[in-house]
Amino acid sequence: MSAGDVAGLIAAAAFVGLVAFLAVPLVKLGRTFDSATASIKELTDHTVPVLDETATLVASSNVQLEHIDTVTTAAAQVSENVSALTSLFAATVGGPMIKAAAFSYGVRRALAGLSAGARKGL
Repeated sequence: MSAGDVAGLIAAAAFVGLVAFLAVPLVKLGRTFDSATASIKELTDHTVPVLDETATLVASSNVQLEHIDTVTTAAAQVSENVSALTSLFAATVGGPMIKAAAFSYGVRRALAGLSAGARKGL
C-alpha cells in the first residue's frame, strides 16, 4: 500500500465520520418538520369548524340586524305619528282651551272686583 492509498483511506474515513456527524442534526431536523406538519394539520382540523361556526354566526347576526332595523323603522314611524297627532291636537284643541282659560281668568277677575267693591260699599 502506498502513501497515496493510505491518504485516500484516511480521507474516506474522515468523510464517513463527517457524514455521520451531520446525519444526526439532519435526522433531528426531519423530526422537527414532521412534528410541525402534524401540528399544522391538527390546527387546520380545529380551525375549519370554528370558521364555519363564525360564518354561521355572522349570517345569523345579519338577520337579527335586519329585524332590529325593521323595529327601529317602525318606532320612528310611531314617533312621527305621535308628533303629528300632538301638533294636530295643539292646533285643534289648544287654541280654544287657551281662550277658555283666558275667559275664565277674566271672569274670576271680574267677580273678584265685584266682590271687592261690594265689601267697600258695606
